[in-house]
Amino acid sequence: MRLSTILLVLPFLAHAAPAPPAKPLPLVIWHGLGDSYDSDGIQSVAALFQHVYPSAFVYAIRLAPSGSSDRSATFLGDVNAQLAGVCSDLAAIPELSGGFNALGFSQGGQFLRGYVERCNAPALHTLVTFGSQHNGIADFIAACAPGDFVCRGVQGLLRGQKYSDYVQSRVVPAQYYRDPADLESYREHSRWLADVNNERSEKNATYKENLTTLERFVMFMFADDQTVVPKETAWWADVNTTSGVVTKLQDTKGYKEDWLGLRTLDKQGKLEFLTIPGEHMRFEDGLLEEVFRNYFGPQGKRQEWIWPVGERGNGVLELQPQLQPEVLSGSEEL
Repeated sequence: MRLSTILLVLPFLAHAAPAPPAKPLPLVIWHGLGDSYDSDGIQSVAALFQHVYPSAFVYAIRLAPSGSSDRSATFLGDVNAQLAGVCSDLAAIPELSGGFNALGFSQGGQFLRGYVERCNAPALHTLVTFGSQHNGIADFIAACAPGDFVCRGVQGLLRGQKYSDYVQSRVVPAQYYRDPADLESYREHSRWLADVNNERSEKNATYKENLTTLERFVMFMFADDQTVVPKETAWWADVNTTSGVVTKLQDTKGYKEDWLGLRTLDKQGKLEFLTIPGEHMRFEDGLLEEVFRNYFGPQGKRQEWIWPVGERGNGVLELQPQLQPEVLSGSEEL
């Protein structure tokens, strides 16, 4: 979903932490539904990263040359073709040739994970996702803005024709729609998610091989998320939409049989499940800066994290009191 307006005032404050001695890996950002690569929110995130790591290279993925067409492409388009285009684009950027870290907002998170599985050249080292739909959505309840006919059209198509060939090849959210009450139809007709999640009988060994090259895979869930249904998809969980029973990733068949290498990554201590207080894509002051410092340090090396992680799947981000650049958070729009 859209990271609408996070306007960051980034003065070079006297109390700001000194620049790290080594240059970090470049950062690639993939925005969410209804957002664009040139939006104020995405540009402010890039500016914050370069404030933390001066002279670092940042690239915001774009699906079209203009902001308006890029935004439309988050609703309408063939995700397989879009992802192939992104693979070509990233491979052609000299600054990324030595590898990069990535930040995925909402649907951008599962698309970046798809990049790792299908391409991964140049290699993605650390992937951090916020409120992403790794295990799909069971409903589409986005609050469309008045006059946003693209969003409203998508809502209508998803309600009645979500598994038709027409919708599956054109409507982006439909391509990661996964109804847990009708998995047979999902596995048969899903044009994107069923494939990249390796849920069909024939498994793609390359997907598993590529995903297990990640140095870290960090998944943040918004505790009060009412936009993504179910919110636990951010942690790759299965949710019975009738009973509300949540099956953790570690208890799913795909994890136990290691269809994608998630069990392998978990056993190596490379998976993290963290919770952020609040609603979908609403960030508290200073949170992104802490994420940058803790996960995207020089060369992507593991650092000392300042938030505690409890039992698996129960990590809760707790911001530590400290001086921060001023952050003004606006409302999310689609």
